[in-house]
Amino acid sequence: MPALMPMLLMGTQLMLVADRVPELNVEPSCRSAPSGTIKGRDESACKRDEQDARAKLDQEWGQFNTEQRTHCVRLSSLGGAPSYVELLTCLEMAKQSATLPPESKLGSDRSRP
Repeated sequence: MPALMPMLLMGTQLMLVADRVPELNVEPSCRSAPSGTIKGRDESACKRDEQDARAKLDQEWGQFNTEQRTHCVRLSSLGGAPSYVELLTCLEMAKQSATLPPESKLGSDRSRP
């Protein structure tokens, strides 16, 4: 039993980390904002959007299940600088898609021609 205690404690600690919005470094993506394709979008506008998305995530984090969180955190960090805006968008889409009827999803018999 004593050998299991560290594993139990570590498992609890990992769950606590998953229950919080991750800390993302959005500086690199916002630094490149002025060179983006959206006219008038500068670094400060980018930072405001990221802060707003982070605040919304802080409020709504518990509404998303573990699978949605894990998938979207990984996805929002792939291939470049992570973004709270991308993370929030992914989570909102994942939550909405979970409410779709099964026949409307890819791979269902009705969605095939």
